Amino acid sequence: MASMTNGCFALVVALTALAATDPADAADSTPPIRLYALDCGRAEFPDMGLFSDTDDYDGKPGNVVVPCFLVRHPKGILVWDTGLRDDIAETKGGVDNGSVHMTVSATLINQLKALGVAPKDVTHVAFSHMHFDHTGNANLFERATWVLNRTELAWALTLPGPFVQPESFSAYKGAKTVLINGDHDVFGDRSVRILKAPGHTPGHQVLLLKLSKAGAVLLSGDLYHLRASRINSRVPEFNTDRADTLASMNRIERIAKKTKARLVIQHDPADFAALPRFPAYLE
Repeated sequence: MASMTNGCFALVVALTALAATDPADAADSTPPIRLYALDCGRAEFPDMGLFSDTDDYDGKPGNVVVPCFLVRHPKGILVWDTGLRDDIAETKGGVDNGSVHMTVSATLINQLKALGVAPKDVTHVAFSHMHFDHTGNANLFERATWVLNRTELAWALTLPGPFVQPESFSAYKGAKTVLINGDHDVFGDRSVRILKAPGHTPGHQVLLLKLSKAGAVLLSGDLYHLRASRINSRVPEFNTDRADTLASMNRIERIAKKTKARLVIQHDPADFAALPRFPAYLE
């Protein structure tokens, strides 16, 4: 009888333990996906005319922010766009690039450190496109997997110039790379997806996140530069293809509507200020 009682007790303990590891409970314990917005520079323009090929900004001064984004996912850490290069912070008051004045008040490396992240901890790095204000610190992540749009990379290597500086992303040559042609599911669960959106450059992309509390979030890259540009579908004069730009705007807006996504215009100061202030995050 004692043996039977002990056996029943053991069965109850086993069933209780099994209930404690119910798949639903396991899912609840999975760390949430978090999005951090990092300040990776500012750029001031005496004339914003180049941001519209229909003369909407001609003669008007303005400024844009240059953010970087870090995505913490249970399967790794993604850095999306790497901003202006950190060494600009060494020059008090910033530097001039032609008529554009650029400043970096907080380096990317120090902001990562504040999050307890070293460059070697970053598992993936990807770019909306290969303009220099998005690749400035790319070479920090030589140990990461580089997710690169094949068309964009070929264009950037073939046509370097004032907007493209191949030396800023040269570490890809020794890194593990994933070359993509279209949309790409970074971690394989559709929570972090790179979406094809050409026009600003031939391989331009945006990032779609699905967060547990904040819902869907779209990071625009340079699909738009300012809120007014989105409202009026303005195409910068330095975009590589006007028709592709408008088609990409149409596609991303339809996705935003379908997913009820918050679309963040990366360069717009008001959109950036509306995000949780570092080191706070969306999840």
